[in-house]
Amino acid sequence: MTDKFTGSFTQQDPIPQAGIDAALAVMQHGRLHRYNTSGDEIAEAALIEQEFAAQTGAKYCLAVASGGYAMTTALRACGVGHGDTVLTNAFTLAPVPGAIAAVGGKPIFVGVTEDLVIDLGDLAGKLHQARVLLLSHMRGHICDMTALMDMCNAAGVTVIEDCAHTMGAAWDGVPSGRWGKFGCYSTQTYKHVNSGEGGLLISDDADGMARAIMFSGSYMLFEKHRAAPPPETFAQIKYETPNISGRMDNLRAAILRPQLRDLATQAKRWNDRYAVLADGLTDVTGLKLPYRPAQESFVASSFQFLLLDWDQAKVQDVLQRCAARGVELKWFGGAEPTGFTSRYDSWRYAQSAPMPASDRILAGIIDMRLPLTFSLADCAQIAGIIRAEVSAVFQAA
Repeated sequence: MTDKFTGSFTQQDPIPQAGIDAALAVMQHGRLHRYNTSGDEIAEAALIEQEFAAQTGAKYCLAVASGGYAMTTALRACGVGHGDTVLTNAFTLAPVPGAIAAVGGKPIFVGVTEDLVIDLGDLAGKLHQARVLLLSHMRGHICDMTALMDMCNAAGVTVIEDCAHTMGAAWDGVPSGRWGKFGCYSTQTYKHVNSGEGGLLISDDADGMARAIMFSGSYMLFEKHRAAPPPETFAQIKYETPNISGRMDNLRAAILRPQLRDLATQAKRWNDRYAVLADGLTDVTGLKLPYRPAQESFVASSFQFLLLDWDQAKVQDVLQRCAARGVELKWFGGAEPTGFTSRYDSWRYAQSAPMPASDRILAGIIDMRLPLTFSLADCAQIAGIIRAEVSAVFQAA
């Protein structure tokens, strides 16, 4: 009898008890707004900024309402405005080009390789078209950051990193988010720490972070921040920077702080599950696993493989067969955006020239969430189901 997986691909781990206790304390005193403190109290939002800055090695950190807000704020702090072009990945999710559009910018999409990272060759040919690259470490895949930064620095292109899928990850020992001028993180439910919605922004650039703090709506209370530039940095910036409120509140910060302290442990749990899946899907005819170089320290909260050059009907057959056995796979080759899955030609507010090399790869990308509520045995079962159904469809082709 064919086995069926019965787990949920959207069920997350519970909030740790320390986070629940901290959230209750905030609700009991009622001071949820980050600047509403009593006496010498330090706001939870200020504490998470201080702690995450130390955790990443950044000088400054700002807690905000979402990962998308972190990206738009970073773009604004870099001076991106109406009509400005911004380079970004063709393989990403809608909030990335959405952030560019939100500040009036125009995305220029850069191709994707078979290893699901930005195509540095394509980037080299497009660097002259913009002064900012919003680099998406899509689904936790990190490109050769040394090579990318060398290229961008030589061309005078500022890099902003979208680290929504790479919190806790690194390239060659340098944390994701520490390569560019800004690193932008998400704390949305399906990310590496969970506050339902939220974001973090880090930088070593004093002027840029001062602008970001003012954009976030500091009401001239920037001295209450503990991971901010010195007050004199704000002397002129406070007069010329509009308030575009997007602060993180103390309740979400309280929930997140214990999770951040446990991030390394959770990362290992994710990677243990990824390893079981990768082992179970190695050497499946017709299925390609992206290469993960030794310099890449990733955090595998999701899993991807490619069915390269498959007929679309056959890909859909695999998806349907796996779904019938309880395995939910997402596909980046569909003509219509579905759920969280869309691609560069879905975003009609950001017109792009055709990208046939990337289209070929996108048409083969299969994506799957990997929640920590799955056991290692669950992952082995899922790998077995995918292996069986891919093999059955490939052999029938």
